[in-house]
Amino acid sequence: MNEELATRIGSAAREARTQLGLTQAEVAEKLGLAHMVYSRLERGKMLPSVQTLLRMCAVLRIGSDELLGLADAEEGKGARGPGGAPRLRQLTGLARKMDEEQLDALVKVAQVLLR
Repeated sequence: MNEELATRIGSAAREARTQLGLTQAEVAEKLGLAHMVYSRLERGKMLPSVQTLLRMCAVLRIGSDELLGLADAEEGKGARGPGGAPRLRQLTGLARKMDEEQLDALVKVAQVLLR
């Protein structure tokens, strides 16, 4: 098992779960996993199967690149100033909690700010 990858996936899953305000038990239920199995995934003690990884992306509302730790390097490139990537993650987390109307408003505000 690739321990570094397992740790990356677990950390990203935990961050996404907490941003959504879900417990490990709630996520495990939505994934069709035992709570202890999901707990091991978050702690980086095991790697998910591809099927479970895909379900995790859907349930946690997170892209596979972010879950696998590939998005951090890309986020850092576009971030302005020190600490830009954490601010982007915070904004992404907030956007995930919005309904369609709120998300449309956020996009319009961002477009105006970029003019």
